[in-house]
Amino acid sequence: MPSDDFEQIVSQHYEPLYRFAFSLTHTEADACDLTQQTFYVWATRGHQLRDRSKVKSWLFTTLHREFLSVRKKAVRFPHFELDDTNVELPTISPDMVSLLDAARVIEFLGQVPEPYRAALSLFYLDDCSYKEIADILEVPLGTVRSRISRGLAQLQQSILMDAASPPHQATPESKSTHFNTGANQSSPDRQ
Repeated sequence: MPSDDFEQIVSQHYEPLYRFAFSLTHTEADACDLTQQTFYVWATRGHQLRDRSKVKSWLFTTLHREFLSVRKKAVRFPHFELDDTNVELPTISPDMVSLLDAARVIEFLGQVPEPYRAALSLFYLDDCSYKEIADILEVPLGTVRSRISRGLAQLQQSILMDAASPPHQATPESKSTHFNTGANQSSPDRQ
């Protein structure tokens, strides 16, 4: 592969891949390692990808596979197929959303169990469609919807429980974020 193509792909996809890796691992070093491993795999096997329009999906899928491989070596965990039932989601007031900062939301995301965290991270942090997430995680579309719905319910529960505790001091560097809580309310281009 020509080095110019490789450099262009790295510069275009490094940041979103790193964010996804960080949401999975919760440590900078592990996220860097996963991202670098993904680009190593791309450098050695990327030439096998026939449709260059699928580079993003291929990279995210590879990163997720590498994460699961590392995780399986450390701890064995069962894979649960989730049914497509809807969970009633608690409501969060707009005032509470505006008080959250991005770092705090990422911290709460880290408390969500793995099968849900990956889907939430891809949907909200990387703006992937349900179809892209299904391809990346290699699960059915209904499972993606269920994982986002259930993960969002758990994330909201963590936020609500934190809201009931004494308030945190905001730092000047904190950036507020508007975290869309409507997992089932997505725009047509995200489906």
